[in-house]
Amino acid sequence: MKRAPVAKPSPVAKPTPELPLVPAAPAIPRILLAEESLPYRRVIREALMAFRVCEVDDAPSGERAFEMALRREYSLFLFSLPLPDMTGDMLDRLLSKAYPMVHAGVHASPPVIFLIQPSDTQRFHELQRDVRVRGSIPLPPKLDVLLAVTASLLPERQGGLAFPPLSSPPHVP
Repeated sequence: MKRAPVAKPSPVAKPTPELPLVPAAPAIPRILLAEESLPYRRVIREALMAFRVCEVDDAPSGERAFEMALRREYSLFLFSLPLPDMTGDMLDRLLSKAYPMVHAGVHASPPVIFLIQPSDTQRFHELQRDVRVRGSIPLPPKLDVLLAVTASLLPERQGGLAFPPLSSPPHVP
């Protein structure tokens, strides 16, 4: 004798108040900075976070930057051409192939800006043929150049001062 399947009672849907649709906040752009010099990394990171809406992850070597780029999505790469273990352009070429493979929905790696020494100028001109290369910043880094090169790539920080105002010393008679 076959038994008829027993239908499970459907859960009673409780009425919920309609919630207005709120657009999701846009993600804050994240930058990957690869530069051997800790003082240069600090200056660049602090300047970008003070004047641009962004978060900055930094690495002292190409290998470390490569590992970081495979773990997290970035909006912009800032690579020094001279790195201790590989050149910045080699790091960028490796990431341009691997980055889209590990990040679902990403079809190309982010744009790149190179940090260059005066001796790297000729090599940088050859790299400019790549559409992802958005410019260069000379080392040691200069704030005005950094802000000019990133102006079209990162939103400017609005509302308030980037640095707290300097307080004048108390008046002592």
